[in-house]
Amino acid sequence: MSGILVIAEHTRGVLADISAEMTGAAYRLKQLFGGPLRVLIVGADAADFAASLCLPGVDEILVAQTDNAQFDAGTVGEIACLATMQHEPDTVLIAHSASGMSYASALAVHLGSGFAADVFALDKAEHGLRATRSGYGSKVNIELDFPDKSVVVLTIRGGTFQPAKGSGNAQITSFPVGSNLAGGSYRHEEFVEPASAGVDIGKAEFILSIGRGIQDEKNIPRFAALAEKLGATLGCSRPIADSGWLNKGHQVGLTGKVAANCRLYIALGISGAVQHLHGMKHVDTIIAINADTNAPIFNVATLGSTVDLFEFTDALEKLL
Repeated sequence: MSGILVIAEHTRGVLADISAEMTGAAYRLKQLFGGPLRVLIVGADAADFAASLCLPGVDEILVAQTDNAQFDAGTVGEIACLATMQHEPDTVLIAHSASGMSYASALAVHLGSGFAADVFALDKAEHGLRATRSGYGSKVNIELDFPDKSVVVLTIRGGTFQPAKGSGNAQITSFPVGSNLAGGSYRHEEFVEPASAGVDIGKAEFILSIGRGIQDEKNIPRFAALAEKLGATLGCSRPIADSGWLNKGHQVGLTGKVAANCRLYIALGISGAVQHLHGMKHVDTIIAINADTNAPIFNVATLGSTVDLFEFTDALEKLL
């Protein structure tokens, strides 16, 4: 047994960014452990995504054509199981998403494999693979080894691994699935889109984020205008979204969005609960303004000040 199998994710004709990110993570594992790197694509339009996943390090792309145009956890899990048993990889990578989580643990149980969810770092340990994930509400990082497992199933956190850049020369192979798949015991009805916030926190490079320190909903327009003048995307902490002051799409954190591409993050009046830090502590430059000298946000900030939030905003506005 050797190699890595990546289960690609796509929805309504669009390949998810996490698919290429997992391929980048798998390429890293291939460099550490060797073995072939395969990508499995399942669905009625599976063949449409093969060229996009022909990335450096990928040896083979398995195209499993099905009749179901919509994602079905039972079908994808069953085909992933068949592909794992046939090709015998050491590691199976699945997106840590609503779709991926719906079948990843069941796949691990069926295979009798090692398992870890929401993994954001991979490395080599004394006895093989080491995966790192958060624990206790993101208060600690947990390193997991799997010394007695011949195969390990991992769900990978989005926005944490860089896609392999360039193009590869992978062999594209049809993966026959037959007509006797059990599939799921439910039927897809429709997609219901959440209310649009008009922003994409995950792709923003510059975020001005606000928290409870702004004190009142009536101050929201002022900070929205400031973000616009700065050329920043307006973000927020959970209390702001939960209060209905801003659309949920603006929220950064564990129950919001990860600021995956952000390079500059300005946190105004945000204390820095672990759930919020989950979405932004990786950013290269973090500027935090909070009157509380013990605010946890200062533990991750590049630059910080306890100056009054509104005095800081006044001074910044005068410069624009």
